[in-house]
Amino acid sequence: MESFIGMGVALVTPFNEDLSVDVAALENLVEFQIENGVDYLVVLGTTAEYACLTLAEKQLVKETVIKQNNKRLPLVLGVGSNNTLAVCEELKSGDFTGFDAILSVSPFYNKPTQEGIYQHFKAVSAATELPIILYNVPGRTASNMLPETVARIAADCTNIIGVKEASGNMAQAMKLISLVPNDFLVISGEDMLTLPMILAGGKGVISVIGQGLPSEFSELVSLGLANEATEAYKIQYKLLESMELIFAEGNPAGIKTILAQKNIIQNYLRLPLVKASAELQQKISDFLKNLEA
Repeated sequence: MESFIGMGVALVTPFNEDLSVDVAALENLVEFQIENGVDYLVVLGTTAEYACLTLAEKQLVKETVIKQNNKRLPLVLGVGSNNTLAVCEELKSGDFTGFDAILSVSPFYNKPTQEGIYQHFKAVSAATELPIILYNVPGRTASNMLPETVARIAADCTNIIGVKEASGNMAQAMKLISLVPNDFLVISGEDMLTLPMILAGGKGVISVIGQGLPSEFSELVSLGLANEATEAYKIQYKLLESMELIFAEGNPAGIKTILAQKNIIQNYLRLPLVKASAELQQKISDFLKNLEA
């Protein structure tokens, strides 16, 4: 579990102009993260536009990241669905060579009860020996995995080692931290709340902005984990605008703009998502210039 303390980043999927997967850009992206202090990589999460990738493309992304990473950083793979049987079957029959854990989102669209969420993850846990990180993101799933439910799962499923908490509710995050065992990882899924969550007892973040500003945001996380709040908040306020800008028109439009302006990827998204507006792209450009000044 030590592998997942600190800053993980949820990798985007770079595309070429014809919207095929840009393998060279993905290789550059992985290298950029490794060179700038990221602790682990999350592959095929929401930020990767995984819902719009074919099975062959998902396999290509996995193979590319594994090869480029070359065992330098721990790798987490997104494996989730609102179909419990499908998740379990994928975990039982899939090849997870090269991955150290999976990230599994709470079932979306179906709007299960807390008991349904518990039973879902109990079944998922039984389907694999891999470490599992839960993912609570009510804004996308339309249901909130409550702290009591997470604590129950943590107590009953030994290979479920943590949760990416992205409710955006700091009071809920604190209650969650208070209820789970000390060695259970509460990981921020909200860039803006990363530092407060760490100072409250959280173990890090799976970040979006950290992918575009890895050295700056990883320093913030490291300072927070060292309980150096004053210095950490200086970086927080320095990066504050960027955390707002990258989500202003949805994810990953904002972070792809940053990465494109840094010449790491090209700025293409797949429908139904579209690239950031010219106005937002200019605001992001202005922020980056001021940050470098």
